[in-house]
Amino acid sequence: MHDIPLRIADVILEVEANLRINGKWEKKQPSNSALASSQPFCIDTLKFEQWLQWIFLPRIKQALEKQQPLPKKSGIYQYAEDYLHKGDPGTNTLLALIKRFDDLITLQSSARRH
Repeated sequence: MHDIPLRIADVILEVEANLRINGKWEKKQPSNSALASSQPFCIDTLKFEQWLQWIFLPRIKQALEKQQPLPKKSGIYQYAEDYLHKGDPGTNTLLALIKRFDDLITLQSSARRH
């Protein structure tokens, strides 16, 4: 089960690639106040893809690089499924990647308990 962080790292890279390929990667960072939202997923200040790029990806990358604990649970997929417009291949792939991330976090949490 110690390969789970490596698998998570792969998923994170694929999420970033998906955002870039599908034109959802932004060059300009949102304002500090937008990034400092206390709402889940910064729903009041950012689009979901912005949250992925500017909050989620950097936090997970940093945790992996510094070998810090990863979240014990993740429910990103459920929100992403509600937020993202389904039907185009890029979105379907992004949803699948987010689901894989959630599943790997669950798998890692289960492995820690045993």
